[in-house]
Amino acid sequence: MSRTITIKRGLDLKLQGTAPRTLLSTPSSGGTSTYAWIPDDLPGLTPKMKVHVGDHVEAGDPILYDKQYPDILITAPVSGELVAINRGAKRKIMSVEIRPDETQTQRTFAVDGLLEGDASQLKTLLLQSGLWTLIRQRPYDRLADPAIAPRDIFVTAHLTAPLAPEIDYLLEGREEELRIGLRALARLTEGKVYVGVAHDCPLTLPAEVEGVEVRGPHPAGNVGVLIDHLAPINKGETVWTLRATDVALIGRLLMMGRVDYTRRIAITGSHAAVLGYMDLLPGCRIESLGKLAKEGCKTRIIAGDVLTGTQLTEERPFLPMNCDQITVIPDGSDCDEFLGWAMPRLGDFSQSRTYLSWLMPRKRYTLDARLKGGKRAMIMSHELQSVFPLDIYAEYLLKAIIAFDIDKMEELGIYEVAPEDFALCEFVDTSKMELQRIVRQGLDLLYKEMN
Repeated sequence: MSRTITIKRGLDLKLQGTAPRTLLSTPSSGGTSTYAWIPDDLPGLTPKMKVHVGDHVEAGDPILYDKQYPDILITAPVSGELVAINRGAKRKIMSVEIRPDETQTQRTFAVDGLLEGDASQLKTLLLQSGLWTLIRQRPYDRLADPAIAPRDIFVTAHLTAPLAPEIDYLLEGREEELRIGLRALARLTEGKVYVGVAHDCPLTLPAEVEGVEVRGPHPAGNVGVLIDHLAPINKGETVWTLRATDVALIGRLLMMGRVDYTRRIAITGSHAAVLGYMDLLPGCRIESLGKLAKEGCKTRIIAGDVLTGTQLTEERPFLPMNCDQITVIPDGSDCDEFLGWAMPRLGDFSQSRTYLSWLMPRKRYTLDARLKGGKRAMIMSHELQSVFPLDIYAEYLLKAIIAFDIDKMEELGIYEVAPEDFALCEFVDTSKMELQRIVRQGLDLLYKEMN
C-alpha cells in the first residue's frame, strides 16, 4: 500500500457472538412473503411513486423516484405484483411491498463497452438501474447529487464495528465484481478513488485506485477517517463514499447486465439462535429468515451493528438495501436488577472504568440495549474526544449543531462528518444524548438552509 493511516483514539467494543466463517442455508419463504424498500433508509430522498398497487414489475424496474432529482430511481429487488404502498403522516411513503413471482424475471441493461466509453453513459446506467442509491455524498451525508462531479471517492473495505463481518468472506467469489466496480468509480471522478483496507487484507485492487492501509481501533473502518487523514473537505467541495460490498453490486451490474441486490450478510450477536453468514436478498422480511433469536428473554434484532444499526420490528420488518450484518442482543427491558446499573459487577463493560471489568482486557461481553443512566445536560468532560479520531472538536461541534450556529458549524468541520462518526461518542456519552440523531438533524437543516 502506498499509504498507511494509524489512529489511536477509538474503542474496540468486544461483544460475544462473532459470526464464524460458515455459510448458512437460507430458509424458503414459501412464496408468501413480500419484499419492500423503505425510503427512509436513503437520507435525502423525497420519494414519489412511479407505479401503482396491482402493477406487475420485473426485478430492476423503477418503482420510486426522487422528487428533487427525478433521474434517481429506486428499482424493484424482485419481480412480482406491487401489493401495498404503506403511508404514514401526511401520506408519507413508509414502504413499498412486492409479492414475488414463483419464477423470477429481470430487466436487462446494455453494458458492453461502458468501462471504456463515455462516463456520462455509465452514470446514466447507475441512475436507471437504481444502484445510484448506493452512493452517498459529503457534505450532508445524503444521496449523491447527479449534477455534481465528486472531487474524490472514498471506499471502505475495512469493517471495524462491533462484531463486524470479515470483508474477504463477504466478498468471497465476488472479487472480480469489486475490481470492475472500482474501475467504474474511477471513471466517474477526475480525482482519486481511495480504498481503505486492513493491514492483512487479501483483496487485490485495480491500478486505477489507491489503496490505503488503516490501523487502529474502531472507527478505523469508517470513511470519515479516510477523508480526515487524506483529503479533508473544504466548503464547496463534494466527495462520494461507499462500502466495498456496495461497489461489488455495481461491478455485478456491469458484468451481468442486470440488477441483483443479493449480498452475503453476517448473523451475529450473543442472543442469535445461530451464528454464521447467509446469502440474502435485501428487502426481505426478517421473519422469512426463520428463527434468529434465542428463547428465554426479550431480544432486539438490529439491521447493522449495535452502534449504528436500525431495529427491526413488526412495524419495520424489512432488511435495508445496504445491510451487511444482522445483530441479535438482549433488549434489557425485562430485566429487574437490584440497584440497577449502579450495582458493582465484573460482567459489564465501562469505558470510564466504573466496573472492574477493565482488569480483564480480553473479556467479551453480553450487553443489552438499556441506557444504564438518566439523560442530563451535556457534560463538557472531553470524554467524547477520547474515542473520536477526526481532527475535529466533537463536543464543540455538537453544541454548535444544537444551537444551529452555521458559522461555527462550518468552522468546526460540519461538512466532512456523518452520524456514524459520532456512534462511539454516543456510546460513551455520560449525558446519554442521541448524538447521531442530533448530527443527522443538523445536516438536514444545514442542507435546506444552504440550498
